[in-house]
Amino acid sequence: MFTQELLQELVAYNPNQGNILSLYLDTDSTQQSIDTIKLQAKGLLKEVQANHSQETSAIEHYLDHNFDWSKPGLALFSAANGKFFRAYPTAVSFRNRLRVGQKPYLKPLAHFFDYYAHYGVVLVDRLGARFFEFHLGELQDTAGFMGEDVRKLKKGSGSSAVGMRGGQGGGRHENEVVQRNLRETAQAADDFFLDKQVRRLFLCGTPETVAQFRSSLSKQLQSCIAATCAMDMNANEHEVRERSLKMLHQSNEEREKKLVADLLNASAAGGNVTLGLDDTLQAICDKRVQLLVLSDGYRTPGFTQEESGYVVANLAKSPLSDKELTAVSDVIDAAVTFTLAQGGHIEVISDHPGLEEAGRIGAMLRY
Repeated sequence: MFTQELLQELVAYNPNQGNILSLYLDTDSTQQSIDTIKLQAKGLLKEVQANHSQETSAIEHYLDHNFDWSKPGLALFSAANGKFFRAYPTAVSFRNRLRVGQKPYLKPLAHFFDYYAHYGVVLVDRLGARFFEFHLGELQDTAGFMGEDVRKLKKGSGSSAVGMRGGQGGGRHENEVVQRNLRETAQAADDFFLDKQVRRLFLCGTPETVAQFRSSLSKQLQSCIAATCAMDMNANEHEVRERSLKMLHQSNEEREKKLVADLLNASAAGGNVTLGLDDTLQAICDKRVQLLVLSDGYRTPGFTQEESGYVVANLAKSPLSDKELTAVSDVIDAAVTFTLAQGGHIEVISDHPGLEEAGRIGAMLRY
């Protein structure tokens, strides 16, 4: 499982004047054959093999002999003649891409870590619920709760059992039992998710049951609810995961639209944000960036000074000369690395015209 500590290791890695290969792959063998995936990887590596033969050999050896192909995504990093090698299989796929640079290419991995972090699913009905905790697309923990009183009434006989089947006076009693079950189920959900750092929660069941259950949850969990859906209580783990990923994508799309709207509105109101390349890079140099927001695929050349964390695209705006700086092919990736090193977060936004028009990059600032 990829962790924040592993991400920080890559952020801090310095190949001592050499370069590091960063390769991201879609390794979903249910969509294409393993041989096809290997050929695609070798095609990417062929472009840099002449100058990085040992690094590319280390990657090819891993794909041929060590990767078990059970995961649909893979991030690989190889440097120092293959002596530095890191492989991170993931439960969701990446777009195939290769980067060579002085630092690991971390934008896809940082986006993955934020996009799929800590979400929960609750399947609820009138009898109880099933709880699921996911992180980075993988199931971490699961539990269930069943209302004891309802089970006793259903197994029993006499007036109580008749009432549950719709006999005289049973409807009111049944409703009381259901309400009690939902309250107890909500408490069980609060207990299950208490220490799990869940950021988004998805509730699944009939609209009426979900509404009743939702109102019984703690305010903390209510604030995490991102979407609801109808799903059978007996759905298997694979179905729960696939449905929750679809809801997660929809939820993230809505969250990203709101984030960009907030960024643009704050900028128009003179708020504590930046828009555009030069101002945002300056904020990174000043270590003010709390959240870096950028368009997916945005790349542009620039200059950095690794020791100080200085990054600039326009030399005319730099107090340092080109002799004091190192030219880089992608200053945006350098901006991502420096932001992560400063404890900031990254949001990669897909297809938002407002952000594109504003310069494709901006930031929420600490001060």
